[in-house]
Amino acid sequence: MITDDDLPPEDPAAALRLIDEQRATAARQFEPDPRAYYWPWGLAWLIGFGLHFLYYSPGDAPLVEMPSWLPLTTLFVLLAAAGAVTAMAGARAYGQVTGDSARRGAWYGWSWGLGFLSLFVLAGRLSDSLPPDLVGLLWSAFAVGLTGILHMAGGAIWLDRPLFLLGVGITVVNLLGTVAGPGWHALVVSVAGGGGMLLAGMLGWLRRRGRQ
Repeated sequence: MITDDDLPPEDPAAALRLIDEQRATAARQFEPDPRAYYWPWGLAWLIGFGLHFLYYSPGDAPLVEMPSWLPLTTLFVLLAAAGAVTAMAGARAYGQVTGDSARRGAWYGWSWGLGFLSLFVLAGRLSDSLPPDLVGLLWSAFAVGLTGILHMAGGAIWLDRPLFLLGVGITVVNLLGTVAGPGWHALVVSVAGGGGMLLAGMLGWLRRRGRQ
């Protein structure tokens, strides 16, 4: 039995408002929690690059004694874990999306994977020709630079201003840290980059909560 509540509004303005409300509700259902997207990366950068700074400090000796393999290994383990967490969050949010949006998301995901695979191969080939402090800077600057570029690309694809601006901020932080040199790059990326990711996640969550 059809009731009055099941009929479309007679007022065109009310109908448009109803369409906008339904569209916003659908967007919230398919939008992943910003905390699940940004916080794993923020923590990975804060901890991983923090260890880099403590070992590859600007001085002649590490600020904290630790095995030479620990900073880079910790960083890549945390980055892999962050990638897994965000991939699961994206799969839950967009698993039922089809068409061009699904294709765009899949291609963007492949861009991340192939981009970092290329980075590993290239940095691995160059590492043997550099002193240890520059090896750390090479891997860090490449990884952060690629992350910033891919964030800007994602913002351009989905017309997401906060995501694009985050990519710009990451790129600026990476350039400043690279110019400052080994040790300082890790500190800048750990504090400004990791902290910026954590802040972006919180602001995105608050903005999403405000729309509900």
